[in-house]
Amino acid sequence: MSLTFPFSAIVGQDDMKMAIMLTAIDPSIGGVLVLGDRGTGKSTAVRALAALLPKMRAVIACPYGCDPDNAKCPNCVAHATAGSKTESSKKASHWVSVPVVDLPLGATEDRVVGALDLERALSQGIKAFEPGLLARANRGYLYIDEVNLLEDHLVDLLIDVAASGENVVEREGLSVRHPARFVLIGSGNPEEGELRPQLLDRFGLSVEVKTPDLLAQRVEVVKRRDAFEQSPQAFTEHWKKEDDRVRRSIVAAKKRLPDVAIPDEAREFAAQLCMSLGTDGLRGDLTLVRAARAEAALQGARKVERAHLIRVAPSALRHRLRRNPLDDSGSSTRVERALAELTAPKPDAFNS
Repeated sequence: MSLTFPFSAIVGQDDMKMAIMLTAIDPSIGGVLVLGDRGTGKSTAVRALAALLPKMRAVIACPYGCDPDNAKCPNCVAHATAGSKTESSKKASHWVSVPVVDLPLGATEDRVVGALDLERALSQGIKAFEPGLLARANRGYLYIDEVNLLEDHLVDLLIDVAASGENVVEREGLSVRHPARFVLIGSGNPEEGELRPQLLDRFGLSVEVKTPDLLAQRVEVVKRRDAFEQSPQAFTEHWKKEDDRVRRSIVAAKKRLPDVAIPDEAREFAAQLCMSLGTDGLRGDLTLVRAARAEAALQGARKVERAHLIRVAPSALRHRLRRNPLDDSGSSTRVERALAELTAPKPDAFNS
């Protein structure tokens, strides 16, 4: 089995690493859109994080990798028992790695959603469903490189599935409905084309990455990559302690998450920020609060503080801003400016 480059060994790109860690703690935040130069570790970071996450239980023989404690699809109902802690239930499940599935730009719709299994249809005369990439990605990550170049019909499909968490296939006499809940990770270069607003809104967080401009950082990237390719086993072992620390922090944060309180003051600050930026709808407010809660859980805090909201605000809101023809500032700059205005001390009305 080939080894994955250690997550902790990735040089820089702190915003990208933090964003995908937050979605690992709370997948309801939504996906992560990574915009920037090629060769900056985007796909490496996703695979590295998935590799260090603890394995998960899945129903044996279920093509969708359903959780045996919440198995509802027709393929795994027979394997998952009502008493999920019984010995028979344990035998019906096994431990699997968190999946990371690539969706290539040239993929057909049948390859993505699934289709009739032609081999069984021709050899046995049986109409059977052959699961697609969405089935394989369930409970894991679906990674799309150059997502801004994805064909429109696949974009429409992903929008529907991302909203419902289900993939519905009605074709060739088949009627199949199966779970498809995954963290959508998209990467692309904005100079090569814009992302459709409908899909852009489905990404919970957005981060910007760039080629390192510090000499020492560039040298360190090349040094570590070369060391990994020369001896993957030794390099992975060298970073194992740090990766284990990251894994423990994510697992602990997931356990703390339900107990992290969100004061009304935090919700009001999030709403004020979104209003001042003019974001459409309320998805920005929700994502901002959820991301701040995950950040608080990661830091071991018992409640969401203003500092947590400020930390995640750029990634939660920069891709939700309307274009302002009178302001040519970048989206990150606009978010930072709005934060500065909200957090600035208010003058005393009696002394002004």
